[in-house]
Amino acid sequence: MQSALTRPILRATAPVALRSFATTPAIMGAGDTGAPKPRGFLAEKDQFQRREAAQEGLWIKQQEKEKLEVLRKKLKEQRKHMDELDKHLEDYIKSQGGEQN
Repeated sequence: MQSALTRPILRATAPVALRSFATTPAIMGAGDTGAPKPRGFLAEKDQFQRREAAQEGLWIKQQEKEKLEVLRKKLKEQRKHMDELDKHLEDYIKSQGGEQN
């Protein structure tokens, strides 16, 4: 009977060195860059993300500006073409004797 009582005591005093120590790696969420999170204004974005968003915004504005320039150029060409057609129409009407001035 005495051996049954001493057995749990021996198990409880087992050396701690036999236990394995484990650490969990830092788990990052989607889009995390590893920089510490700021507090307060724009707390959800770090410096890299804000800089990247600003660069994307500038690139988009540049692309839109180039598209507008192309459209303005096309509009000028269309206006020039319409003016030429109006002139030809007036010349044709005058040659037919419609408006004799």
